[in-house]
Amino acid sequence: MSRPTPVLLTDEQMRTFITEGFLILHADFPESFHLALTDQLNHVYEHEGNPGNNLLPRIRELHKVFDHPVVTGALTSVLGPNYMLHAHRHGHYNASPVAGGWHKDSYWGYNRMRNHHPWWAMIMYFPQDTPVELGPTGIMPGTQNYESRTFEADNPEGEAVASGKAGTFALIHYDIWHRSTPNLLGRHRYMLKFEFMRTEAPQAPSWDCQETEWKRPASFSTPIVEHETMWKETWNWLSGRLGSLTGAIVSGGAEAFQATEAKLEDSYEPNALNAAYELAGMGHEGIKALIRGLLHEHVKVSRTAAYGLAVAGAEAVAPLEQALGSERDEIIVHAAYALGELRHLAAQAVPSLIKLLDHSSPPVRQTVTETLGMIGTPTDRVVSALIRCLQDEDAQVRFMAGLALCRVGAAGEAAVPQLEKALDDDNRYVRAHAAEALHYIGTDAAKDVLIRFLLNSRWCPTTTSQSTFYP
Repeated sequence: MSRPTPVLLTDEQMRTFITEGFLILHADFPESFHLALTDQLNHVYEHEGNPGNNLLPRIRELHKVFDHPVVTGALTSVLGPNYMLHAHRHGHYNASPVAGGWHKDSYWGYNRMRNHHPWWAMIMYFPQDTPVELGPTGIMPGTQNYESRTFEADNPEGEAVASGKAGTFALIHYDIWHRSTPNLLGRHRYMLKFEFMRTEAPQAPSWDCQETEWKRPASFSTPIVEHETMWKETWNWLSGRLGSLTGAIVSGGAEAFQATEAKLEDSYEPNALNAAYELAGMGHEGIKALIRGLLHEHVKVSRTAAYGLAVAGAEAVAPLEQALGSERDEIIVHAAYALGELRHLAAQAVPSLIKLLDHSSPPVRQTVTETLGMIGTPTDRVVSALIRCLQDEDAQVRFMAGLALCRVGAAGEAAVPQLEKALDDDNRYVRAHAAEALHYIGTDAAKDVLIRFLLNSRWCPTTTSQSTFYP
């Protein structure tokens, strides 16, 4: 049975998502659906505890959420039509009258360089009516691209909350700052968190695009820092225009240029990020300034410069490749990240990147693994390297290789035998990503391995210690 036609986001909704980093939407299931869903959750949490990554197979009806046209439409609009539902999922139960701490989620307990472009998103789904007093998730608008917490108060002005009727969900940029808010009513409050990954770079808008050029949303829900250049670049990137900033900004003279470069070191991160994006659009001299920033002694400056280089176009590739030879691991990580964001424009750097798979630093090898999958070409060399990554001693390198092969798709068929071995790995995410890679490779050989694995590991949602096999 085919899914209903997705309800794609409008231009205005996409503008809001780009600027604020989230949308609050609603899936209009009947009341009976959510009553049954919360009954199941109450039973499972009371008798078995939190099912963690087994949330989806344990709660049988939950899969219907991800076939709802509002949910599929929102995810398709932001992540493209072939997005991946990640193996990590979690049910958050909030009974605390005290707010949780502000945070960004880790990557399943691991670290990686965070994306400005929406390669990742999360859905936080509320299966019960969730008024503000019941403790919905709080979100700080516009903070998705900040590594640091740019607001000081524990209860800052402008906090948005994902409150509403049962079926309300927050679609958020993966890296936005968020927290749980106080549950003042003492009733059950569930939030079901699921993560999604874009598997294909955008080639054209995947939302209901009626206007091709960027413009600001009609209004912001709160006052946020202006990032006009970043927002426009993200809109263009989502529209399939890679490197759209190239030569787009006039420096305004030597003095103005120097002032912009100096802001790369600004202690207030939003100002530094604006400078990085502006320099990315200033051509050759802007790229030279960003390379100086990449090599800066302070890690924050280097990372900020890397975000600028990641959108600076083809001219940034050669100096970034040269930076791969640095003696400082963080510079190599930042340069490799930027090359990955430049995708096929950085194909010339693939041999240099492959050499780094012998590097002693796991974070270097982890980043290079992801970068190879982002570049994707020449395919034979990339796939051969990723097969090698599947055998790395570091678990994160191995599971990044699986994610990278999801992006390579059918061209990764040579990796199927090693992916089959990875299905027996000790690490849960190596196994999960190997299964996903087999799915996205999609050849007959890949499907045979995947189906055998899924049949052998099939989960029965009604089998518990109280009901082992009958009825």
